[in-house]
Amino acid sequence: MSENNKAILEAANAAIAQGNYEGFLSFCTDDTEWTFVGDRTLKGKAAVRQWMATEYVEPPLNIVANLIAEGDFVTALGDLRIKDEDGKAAHYSYCDIWRFRGDKMVELRAFVIPAEVKAETSNAA
Repeated sequence: MSENNKAILEAANAAIAQGNYEGFLSFCTDDTEWTFVGDRTLKGKAAVRQWMATEYVEPPLNIVANLIAEGDFVTALGDLRIKDEDGKAAHYSYCDIWRFRGDKMVELRAFVIPAEVKAETSNAA
């Protein structure tokens, strides 16, 4: 079950990357609940759909560093870049903990923090 849940999350993330938000939502239960720790909780697909419409002016760049699956849970660690309506990019580091019911994502607990983008430096003298 764990490996299947990882594959489902990867497919859902691929839909987001293509701007296919309805495709992403097809992987969620109707009663999905997303908690952005320290911020807000979204209850149901309609609330998530509305949030995506305002937050994802264009598809976010999601770089997943690790996916860890155990039982009904998949944890994703990574970095996000999201552009606002003015085209300005905001960078975040995140830890998403997804809970599955059957083959659908039923719950998200997201820990998202702003991250500075560090310029590459050279050690050459």
